[in-house]
Amino acid sequence: MGRRYQAYPEYKGSGVEWLDDLPSHWEVKRLGSFFEERRNKVSDKDYSALSVTMQGIVPQLENAAKTDAGDNRKLVLKNDFVINSRSDRKGSSGISPLDGSVSLISIVMIPKNINPRFVHHILRSYPFQQEFYRYGKGIVADLWSTNSSEMKNILLPSIPTFEQIQIANFLDHETRKIGTLIEKQQQLIQLLKEKRQAVISHAVTKGLNPDAPMKDTGVEWLGEVPRHWVISRIKNVVNKIVDGPHFSPKYLDKGYMFISARNIKTDCWSLADAKYISEDDFNEFNKRVRPEIGDVLLTKGGTTGVARTVDLDFPFQVWVHVAVLKTDQTKMDPFYFAYVLNGTTCYEQSQLYTFGATNNDLGLSRIAKIFFARPPMDEQRIIHFWLDHECKKFDNLISKGNESIELMQERRTALISAAVTGKIDVRNWHPPQQNNHKETAA
Repeated sequence: MGRRYQAYPEYKGSGVEWLDDLPSHWEVKRLGSFFEERRNKVSDKDYSALSVTMQGIVPQLENAAKTDAGDNRKLVLKNDFVINSRSDRKGSSGISPLDGSVSLISIVMIPKNINPRFVHHILRSYPFQQEFYRYGKGIVADLWSTNSSEMKNILLPSIPTFEQIQIANFLDHETRKIGTLIEKQQQLIQLLKEKRQAVISHAVTKGLNPDAPMKDTGVEWLGEVPRHWVISRIKNVVNKIVDGPHFSPKYLDKGYMFISARNIKTDCWSLADAKYISEDDFNEFNKRVRPEIGDVLLTKGGTTGVARTVDLDFPFQVWVHVAVLKTDQTKMDPFYFAYVLNGTTCYEQSQLYTFGATNNDLGLSRIAKIFFARPPMDEQRIIHFWLDHECKKFDNLISKGNESIELMQERRTALISAAVTGKIDVRNWHPPQQNNHKETAA
C-alpha cells in the first residue's frame, strides 16, 4: 500500500495461509463461531426475489434466469450475509440491505458477535473468496460448489469490535471514493463511444464533403444524403447471406476457432473466450458457409446488429448467431460496409427486425431488407480510411480509460485485502470532517 498507510507495530504468524501474519493482538477462530446458518424456505410471493451479484445483494435483476422454484427459496433478512456457493459465480456475495429470498444454491449466514459492515468487506475480499472456493467439491474441473458445513470451518481473524467498525468505516469511505472515480471514468468512456458512433453515422449518411449537393430520400432514418449516392438494400450488394450451423458442436481445447456473436465487437475482435471445434466439424460446416477475408460478419442472435469485416489470417467457423455476408466487392468496400452496418441507420433497422422474447433473432431474410445510402466505390474507400483514422483516436482514449478503471479496481481489491487481514493499521484513521458519519461501538 506504499507509504500512505502504516503497518501494525507487531505481528505474529496466524498459521492460516490466506491470512498470513496477523497483528499480534488479533486471534483466529472458525467462521462458524461468528455465524448461524439460515435455512428457512419461503416463497417469493411472500419474500421478494433477490439477486446475489458481484456488487452485492440487490432486488432481482431483469435479466436474471427465472425458474419455477418460487415456492422453494431461502429466506434472507436485512444484515444477513449471502454468498453464491458455485465457483462460476465467484465474488457474488454481500450483506443484504433488504428482506427477501434467494436461490437454494446460495448460503445465508446470520452474523453473531461480528459487525455486519466488517463482514461485508472481509467475506467479499479477494483472499477470502479464493479460500471459500478452495473448499468446494464437484465433478467438473471448472465448476464446483462449497457447502455451508465446509464454509463454517474456514478460519477468520477475531478482532475487537471497535477495530472492526474502524476498518469498515475506512473501507466504506475509501471504496466509495474509488467507486466514484470509476463511475466518472465509465461515463467518459460512454461519451467517447457515443461520439465515435456519431462520427461513423454522419460519415456514412452525409459523406465528408460538407458542400456536396444533397437530396431528400423520403426515408425518416436517412433524411438527406449526397445527391449522387444510391439507395440500396443489403441484398443488392452481397452475393450470399448465410449463417452458421444450427446446432452446437463438441467443443475442444484446441482446433479450429468457432466464433459466436459475443466474439464480434464494432471496434475489435474479442476472441479470448472463443470456442474450438474439430477438423471434421470444421470441414462439415464449410459445406454450408466458409468465412473468408473480405466477408462481413453480422450478429443475428443475442446482441444483434454488430458488424465486423473479416481480416483474420486463419481459418475459422461461425455459429448460427452469426451471419456471413459475402460482399460483392465490385459494389461495396467490405470495411466501409461494416461501418455502414454499425451506423445508426442500419443498426436501428436491425433492432426493429430482431424478434423473440427470450432468444433474440435477426433473420437472414430480414437482414437482406436493411437499406442504406451507397456512395461510389472510390468515395467508399476514402470514407473507410478516414474513419479508420478517426476511430483509432477514440479507441486509444477508450483503451486508456479502461486501463485506468482496471488500475483503480486493482487498488480497491488490494486496499480491502490489506485492511481486513491487518496488513495496514487504520485504527487512527479519521474521515474528512464533512463526511464524518463514523459509527461508534455500542
